Amino acid sequence: MITILNDNFSQLNDFLHEKSFSKIFILVDENTHEYCLPVLLGNMETDLGFEILEIEAGEEMKNIQTANQLWEILTEMQADRKALVINLGGGVITDMGGFVASTYKRGIQFINIPTTLLSMCDASIGGKTGIDLMHYKNMVGTFVFPEQIFIYPKFLQTLPFKELRSGFAEMLKHGLIADKNHWNQLTQIHKLDVEAVTPHIQTSMDIKQDVVEKDFHESNIRKTLNFGHTIGHAVESLCLQQGNPILHGEAVAMGMIAEAHLAYLENLISEDDSKGIIENIQRYYPYLDISDFNDENITELLLNDKKNIDSKINFSLLSGIGSCTYDHQCSQKNILESLSFYRKLNDA
Repeated sequence: MITILNDNFSQLNDFLHEKSFSKIFILVDENTHEYCLPVLLGNMETDLGFEILEIEAGEEMKNIQTANQLWEILTEMQADRKALVINLGGGVITDMGGFVASTYKRGIQFINIPTTLLSMCDASIGGKTGIDLMHYKNMVGTFVFPEQIFIYPKFLQTLPFKELRSGFAEMLKHGLIADKNHWNQLTQIHKLDVEAVTPHIQTSMDIKQDVVEKDFHESNIRKTLNFGHTIGHAVESLCLQQGNPILHGEAVAMGMIAEAHLAYLENLISEDDSKGIIENIQRYYPYLDISDFNDENITELLLNDKKNIDSKINFSLLSGIGSCTYDHQCSQKNILESLSFYRKLNDA
């Protein structure tokens, strides 16, 4: 399922030769078109015809209008059920491309070649595809595994620092929910760069893959991957609604801080553990100003979270460093206190 590519992409070429595809469609944004597509095309060996599909970069493009444009292009180019979509990009590209492929003609095959740390360690793994609806994150989507995921770590060298830091948040989350040793190793990184992060990518991918294999449709343990995302997604959605989108990892980092404190308020972890987690996350992530959003704004979005049942907000909260509970329903008082706690961090 997940293959680390060597420099000549021989594993990808073997895959293309073994399968009977009719045509290849490569989905990129303007960034991966410039920095990553030349590497792919320079190493891809196939007699199949291919087309490049390009969308603008950014979470704001992950919507039904973009999906519809891609469906129309596939139709105009007479893509059939034996066509292959190659999603070359970050989380937006793999989410969007997977959704478009899994719904076009009731499903055509696709592979992911993630180019960001976020997509390598998280978004491209797990078989979740999706688009945003209005300003709600990933409200429409499918559960469909890609045919294959190919990882080329050297693509990380093209990333701006903020994108690298964004993906690092998901790696930290993997350690917190499932592997204390992974968390400890990551928090020993003093300078966040590609060289420091690369040795730990495989562990993060393995954690995500292991959880997904146990619970593909998110009925139980897969929900633990949502730690930091309940509050984080609400803030990310509000920023998107405001026309000031933030990176996913920035929102998750903020969410993990608030939800680590919430876990303490709910008597799931000790105050010392909560403080240690928060201080470590703060080392890598600047304070995210949420002063424009009041409790009512955030609570309204929490109530629309996909994990909720019967209008009850379900959190995935830490029960220790390296373990996590799910379907945890918190008191309204503690939820609001966790938001207040985060806001006060700016004054510290």
